[in-house]
Amino acid sequence: MSSTEALPGRARSSSRALRGLGIAAYCIALLLGFDFIYSNFFCDEDILARIYVPQYHHGFAPNFAGHNPWGTRSPPFYTDSLGFKDGAVREVPLTSATRRILLIGDSMTEGIGLSFEDSFAGMLQQLGQNITPKTEFLNAAVASYSPSIYYKKVKSLIEQGLQVDEVVVFSDLSDVFDEATGYFCIDEDPRYLAYCRPEDIVKHKRTRKTILQRNLVIMDKWIPIIKVYIRLLRTGGKIIPLSQSDTPKEAGWTLPGYDIGNSYAPLGVEGGIARSLQNMGKLAEFLKQRGIPLWVAVYPWPPQLEHNDRDSRQIAVWREFCAENCKGFIDLFPTFFAEKDAHEDWYKRLFIVGDIHFSAAGDRLVFREVAKRLLGGESR
Repeated sequence: MSSTEALPGRARSSSRALRGLGIAAYCIALLLGFDFIYSNFFCDEDILARIYVPQYHHGFAPNFAGHNPWGTRSPPFYTDSLGFKDGAVREVPLTSATRRILLIGDSMTEGIGLSFEDSFAGMLQQLGQNITPKTEFLNAAVASYSPSIYYKKVKSLIEQGLQVDEVVVFSDLSDVFDEATGYFCIDEDPRYLAYCRPEDIVKHKRTRKTILQRNLVIMDKWIPIIKVYIRLLRTGGKIIPLSQSDTPKEAGWTLPGYDIGNSYAPLGVEGGIARSLQNMGKLAEFLKQRGIPLWVAVYPWPPQLEHNDRDSRQIAVWREFCAENCKGFIDLFPTFFAEKDAHEDWYKRLFIVGDIHFSAAGDRLVFREVAKRLLGGESR
């Protein structure tokens, strides 16, 4: 066959390929269009409840009812009149005749991907309402919180008249990263305020994603699911904890040999630790002046369990802080390592597969240990 005779065949192949690409592009555009319409006119997901708050950066809108999609899960999501994740939309008075404990932390304490009832905060609330005397647990946690926000939010709530008897901060592994890299615009210290950029006043780098989430909710929901399946394909279908290559940079400051590069800029790891301690110190002093005891709890991420970080720097930092500033320090590392030692499938049992967040079973483990300390009469 001559080259001139082959040209029509090549042209037909090119035409078919272009048609195929056109159809694929049309289908993608159609899906994105439906996603955009659903996201803006029919969606009732929790992203709509996540709002900017000038005093402490971000929080939840009060009295919200919807859902909290996370991977393949979509549990109900409610906030109360104070803007706290709760079991239902309800009015919560600023004062109470019963003992009140305020919980605060980030997404782990929020119970992301879980209903309120399946979160450890919800379990504590249920238990507290069924014992004598009653204890009410309020959950002020929201994803991506860190010590700057713990201090500013608790201070703002109490100055607005919220009455609490104790405060428990669930300090997350990511706190040091967050304090090293952001939330400078809400910091009272001029050294850190100097790093504030105008665009960060409303939009922090972690909340910019919400623009996409608000407009393409379905696509955003499927991205983590696709990542899980890709990971399963790489491991031959075996569910394993996050590998070293998959380990989030937020965990790097506690893992020997982990190359963090410049991911903790501008303050670096040591600067992030120093700022974390400074803001937690401000919180401790604020509460002390009002006679409100402070507790700090720490727990591991899957990479710390996988890499046997039993004597984690995370524990040492907050144990030392609590020796001078807290009513009690709750170290949940031994509890989680005991589960790891006893169960080969510990990751699948305690965490959402493909993620670092607790499953309902992981939250129940936290609940049992925290309940012993807060409701069992122990002080340390």
